[in-house]
Amino acid sequence: MTTPTTLDPRQALGRLHELTVIDVRTPGEYAGGHIPGALNIPLDQLERALPDIRTAAQRADVLVVCASGARSENACRILAENGVHTATLAGGTGAWAAHGHDLQRPEGTRKATWGMERQVRLVAGSIVLIGLALGEVVHPAFRLLSAGIAGGLVYSAVTNTCGMAAMLARLPYNRPCKADLDATLARLRSS
Repeated sequence: MTTPTTLDPRQALGRLHELTVIDVRTPGEYAGGHIPGALNIPLDQLERALPDIRTAAQRADVLVVCASGARSENACRILAENGVHTATLAGGTGAWAAHGHDLQRPEGTRKATWGMERQVRLVAGSIVLIGLALGEVVHPAFRLLSAGIAGGLVYSAVTNTCGMAAMLARLPYNRPCKADLDATLARLRSS
């Protein structure tokens, strides 16, 4: 298995015209702003898109992006295990925007969905606080909620995965419009 190439935002901007850009964030995050021309193939649908990504990779280099780089690294690993060499954007769309590069938003997009890392921090922190408060007021066993979240965060860091993010990605507000994978794959085939 090969390690994916990492491009910084400046390098990616200079090569954007020759790259196939795949954004593996949720449809809600994608709608909030994405790299111009990026195709939205959420991480949880990546395996279904493998044949088309493999074909696209024969025509052009593939750049995989997410919000910060963690999900795109996981996507690159999955693609590498299936024989597709890819690159990832260092720092994700957050770094892209921080470098002053434009983000595209679909017409009619009203408001941006919070990024997945922000949602995970909110939910994890809330559960920890609730567990501690209920542990003081109701029963000490409620502190196990806090311990469970702490254990999950450690596991998440060690494995570079996040089960809570996978669950949150399925919530309706993260999918304001269903990802039309068939339409995206048709665009990928024609590029």
